[in-house]
Amino acid sequence: MPVGESESPVESVDRALRILALIGETGQGLTLDELAGRLKMPKSTVHRILGALKHRGFAAQPEPSGPYFLGTELLATAFRFYEALDLRALIRPVLSGLREEFNETVHMAVLEGNEVVYQDKVETSHSIRMTSIVGGRNPAHSTGVGKALLAWTYPTNEALRAWASQYPSLERRTGHTLTSVARLVEEMRVIRERGFALDMEENEVGVRCVGVPVFLGRSAPVAAISVTAPKDRMSTGRMGDLGATLRRRIAEEAGFGPA
Repeated sequence: MPVGESESPVESVDRALRILALIGETGQGLTLDELAGRLKMPKSTVHRILGALKHRGFAAQPEPSGPYFLGTELLATAFRFYEALDLRALIRPVLSGLREEFNETVHMAVLEGNEVVYQDKVETSHSIRMTSIVGGRNPAHSTGVGKALLAWTYPTNEALRAWASQYPSLERRTGHTLTSVARLVEEMRVIRERGFALDMEENEVGVRCVGVPVFLGRSAPVAAISVTAPKDRMSTGRMGDLGATLRRRIAEEAGFGPA
């Protein structure tokens, strides 16, 4: 939920976070008057909060009476977090929740070159299980997680063509696999408009999946999540509903959406 749309349980903390979020939207910094005006807060309140943020290094004001910027300690904290980030530990609760809701196999994968690498997997209770394994690889262009990653990692036709040009060809896994770069480019455009990717038996005959990107506040996805099931449990209608639900779940998770 966007900042400011719901009542915070601790108003002073909420105000400090809103100030930081607003400063972070511009690289030119913002003055006290600009911050107070945009946030509709008393100037004295904003000044007091900024003083506390400056004391901890989370805000900086290089010149007296000049604009405020994000402080070096805030940036260092963010970098330390990303360097030590355990994607599997962070995203596992989401995977488990999706598995409980849909009772289908849920994957989390990252993009490496022209392949996806499965980082985590939560199995369905159905007797028929997926053949994927944690640490296993598949072509990015033929999987739901891979297409979700490609669509936003390479967000323009030119960027996607440049990615594809690094590899001899798009491997054909089944009769449904997209092996034409032109068709893949068009598919990525549709995925971005729709908000989620579909694997229509493109990687494995009889298996379908729906994939969505996970951004963790970055402009490009750091991972993708998919729900996978045999074709007889994955009608086109159900895939559309799943895609909309997955997209909403990720949007609701604090920090999982794009920057």
